[in-house]
Amino acid sequence: MRIAFYGSSLLSSYWNGAATYYRGLLRDLASRGYTITFFEPDAYNRQQHRDIEPPAWAEVRVYEATEAALHAAIAEAAQADVVVKTSGVGVFDEDLLEGVMIAARPEAIRIFWDVDAPATLADIAAAPDHPMRRALPGLDLVLTYGGGPPVVRAYESFGARCCIPIYNALDPETHHPVPPDPRFAADLAFLGNRLPDREARVDAFFLQAAALLPERQFLIGGNGWDTRPMPPNVRSLGHVYTRDHNAFNVTPLAVLNIARDSMAAVGYSPATRVFEAAGAGACLITDAWTGLELFLKEGEEVLVARDGRDVAQQLAALTPERAKAIGAAAKARILAGHTYAHRGVEVDAILQRERARARSVPA
Repeated sequence: MRIAFYGSSLLSSYWNGAATYYRGLLRDLASRGYTITFFEPDAYNRQQHRDIEPPAWAEVRVYEATEAALHAAIAEAAQADVVVKTSGVGVFDEDLLEGVMIAARPEAIRIFWDVDAPATLADIAAAPDHPMRRALPGLDLVLTYGGGPPVVRAYESFGARCCIPIYNALDPETHHPVPPDPRFAADLAFLGNRLPDREARVDAFFLQAAALLPERQFLIGGNGWDTRPMPPNVRSLGHVYTRDHNAFNVTPLAVLNIARDSMAAVGYSPATRVFEAAGAGACLITDAWTGLELFLKEGEEVLVARDGRDVAQQLAALTPERAKAIGAAAKARILAGHTYAHRGVEVDAILQRERARARSVPA
């Protein structure tokens, strides 16, 4: 099957946390015989901050962020057996959603793939004229980056025929143990862009812990933090390219995961960082969220904190030996059940089922 996939960017993770997710899933689907064309706009300086060049397993079409280029990209949907529009493309999102679904052939599988379902659902609930309300009846599937039962129920209540979470996962060829790198030496490291619905939680979980442990060294990576005042024991790195994520994860004593407000509230939304850290064998401390036990076991495969004081206490008690044991256990658990090969099996089964269903419906 030919897939036309319209997303933010496959080539760059710059202000684009979904890049790793797209790469892992689509590379696996390509290995199963799918022909993939990824359409991404030239926007937000992403093409100037590429992590990868166009891969052999997908054709990448970078189009200008203009209406003319948008319409040319939309027209390509007519060549596909599966048409996917993701959330958060960032350029002409409403026009793109409507356009590609109209351009798709009648027998094509139409999918909205939501990489920020809690935020999207909050927007839909607040706006009776939201474009997703018009789009949902014409979609075959809504697939989501996470969210579990609450997100499924919410999408179905808005009219989705079928909503299925396809969780983040690990690509072991990309994220794996490497030697430590002095650039990332610290007791605790956090990687995440500065976003309005994350900043307060970074204050509470990361910066408060740094203030409570002034003798320890903390490291923060991601866009936007350079203008934010930090305690003297916190070092800010700016954007960390995907090629450096393994070293960023394995070098510190522990790494911290902090969910954004909406994902923490809904639960069942493990970030890509959770799987990247586990794949590298890092010791992960995460904020608490519903559904964590589906992926990692508290106290054995991950450490869990309810606030910054918890983070500080976990870090103060953590020995290198225990950190290594937790990282090894997390890596084993994720490799056993949460790689993109596992997710690819799920998506392939869903697409095959949808194709069979379409063929069984009378013309």
